[in-house]
Amino acid sequence: MQQVVALIAPALGMASPAPMALPYHVLAAVEAAGPGAMEPQEASPSDQQRAPATEPLPGGETDADGALIDGRRRPGFNKRLPDKVEQDNPGAVNAPPPEAFYDKYDGDGPIGDLGLEVGLPDRWRIMSTLCPQKDAATGKKDRSLYTLFPRLEYVCHSQLDPFHHNLLKGDRPLAKGKRPGFLKGDDWFLIASAVSDTVVEPRSFPIPVGNQTTTNPNEIDVFGRSHSLVLSQTFIAGLSLLKGMTAYKPPVVEYRIAIAGNLNHVEVPERRVLYVQPSKGTKRTDGFIGLQEAFIDYHIGRFDTKRYDFVSLRAGIQPMQSDFRGFLFNDNQLGVRLFGNRDNNRVQFNLAAFWRLEKETNSGLNDISQSPRRDWVFMANLYRQDFPFVGLTSQVSVTYNMNRERNDVHADTNGFPVRPALLGDLRGREYDVVYLGYAADGHIGRLNLTAQLYAALGEDRNNFLTSRPAEIKAFMAAAELSYDIDWTRIRLSGLWASGDSDPYDKTEGGFDAIFENPQFAGADTSYWIRQTIPFAGGGRAISVNGRNGILNSLRSSKEQGQSNFTNPGTMMLGLGGDFDLTPTVRVSTNVNHLWFENTKILQVLRNEGSIPNDIGWDTSVSAIWRPNASQNLIFRLSGAMLEPGGGFDDLFSQQGKASRFYSVLANATLAF
Repeated sequence: MQQVVALIAPALGMASPAPMALPYHVLAAVEAAGPGAMEPQEASPSDQQRAPATEPLPGGETDADGALIDGRRRPGFNKRLPDKVEQDNPGAVNAPPPEAFYDKYDGDGPIGDLGLEVGLPDRWRIMSTLCPQKDAATGKKDRSLYTLFPRLEYVCHSQLDPFHHNLLKGDRPLAKGKRPGFLKGDDWFLIASAVSDTVVEPRSFPIPVGNQTTTNPNEIDVFGRSHSLVLSQTFIAGLSLLKGMTAYKPPVVEYRIAIAGNLNHVEVPERRVLYVQPSKGTKRTDGFIGLQEAFIDYHIGRFDTKRYDFVSLRAGIQPMQSDFRGFLFNDNQLGVRLFGNRDNNRVQFNLAAFWRLEKETNSGLNDISQSPRRDWVFMANLYRQDFPFVGLTSQVSVTYNMNRERNDVHADTNGFPVRPALLGDLRGREYDVVYLGYAADGHIGRLNLTAQLYAALGEDRNNFLTSRPAEIKAFMAAAELSYDIDWTRIRLSGLWASGDSDPYDKTEGGFDAIFENPQFAGADTSYWIRQTIPFAGGGRAISVNGRNGILNSLRSSKEQGQSNFTNPGTMMLGLGGDFDLTPTVRVSTNVNHLWFENTKILQVLRNEGSIPNDIGWDTSVSAIWRPNASQNLIFRLSGAMLEPGGGFDDLFSQQGKASRFYSVLANATLAF
């Protein structure tokens, strides 16, 4: 009873009860068995003769040898214990043996790790039982209890309140009478989540006019008007059922499903941008529901350690990011993944295989109504904390992308061909490429560092210019250094991705990723990363870069197209800053300069003798407001502008058209 009172006393505003005074013989026993005590041994006769001197002196004092000072002991000597107390209680019931308190072994973890568990309600659950309930007749609560215990109101909240404890967030386990019968054992938790993501995006980019017909009869150039508008609303509902503990120990098993629904509306000024048919208009409203997560995560208990190192097996549609910043592969795909950690979490590993699902064109969500692609990704990576410096985590990885879509002819939802890409000989392609990578993330002293290196090695069965097999040999390097000064972080970013120097030789040297989504150099607030630039005049339904991607890859589609290693490459150097003005407001700025690494392939496709490398300056600023200083409500507003350089102007400039391009993003995210 005294333990329960001690738990709830602070929450009720009452003083904690004073601890009980222990008898002298108990204190002496504790002192004798204290940490560091040696094996018991008999005291010497001389010590036994001095024993009376340890009796309390007048006034309650003791001499130096008899003083009970925490942490002090005489090496090789244990004080004489008090006489054993024999209890003689006829008819009394003996205390149960320790084995009575052990849980039954249910197959979770080594049997030697079974621990003594004595259930004691937590402070929050004790307090919540005192919350007044609604009267069945009036529907109102009796708030008079709050006058007696004013702090009790702080723990009495609605079950739908995302900022406090409730059953839907997994803050307490499902009661036995309120869970399905097939759930065996205790400690089953239900975690429900709901996310609303709203996007309003006015933007401008070079928009080609239609070949067969145009919106404006006077549009006779390659490019028309550049302004467009995107409205998008996404709802995500997720449900997780897991067995385990709420802290420290990883879950024993988890079942998770997440469904996303998207409604989008796009307006552009030219025909044959939204639909392949020129007869269709310049506005499009579309919706789709996709399955983004559906997996089972099983905790293989026999590999557990006492420090909760674990090994888990996860199968189904699941999120996966191959590196720290998402340069190579960052997607939700169908696969099997074995992952875990060792050495007290200092070593982590992943072994995974994914079968890529088809994407719905306008929403980017998984489309399970279509058969999966003939494209597989196998990856293995290993993380080591505090290597090579304390505070820095290193990762080595091997990723293999096997594509067998040579005989596949596929068009997207809007009718545009995406496989094979409409470049060169228009023949189907298949390839094998291995990405060898090293990454680092952390800090060296006060200097924050993120770095990534990749080498792409393999073979393309059909080069779209030579119609012959070609060797793939491409490289990428990226790094971001940052330094914190009070509430300010200054960032310096750089990226280099090789370009193909000779499109007609037997080597493809342009680096391309599998499915990139980089959180780097401003991420999606940057103009170049956010917007897609059509490569009009050099290919049909081809883009210089992909949406939410930084690489100049000349692909038909980041989501549905194939990797292309005959591309101009990318170089970027940027300076940015993050300013935490208040705990709820952050302002970020970025200034990036971009170049093509090599423009040979652009010259070939455009039939031009020379094209400058300079893409231009990408400047952006964004503000994030979190009203409750949490991730439940996030409002973001950003603006970006591209000041074209010589290379961009050579490819896309037109007389009388916009010389600068902009991107505005207003985003509201509400999460439960």
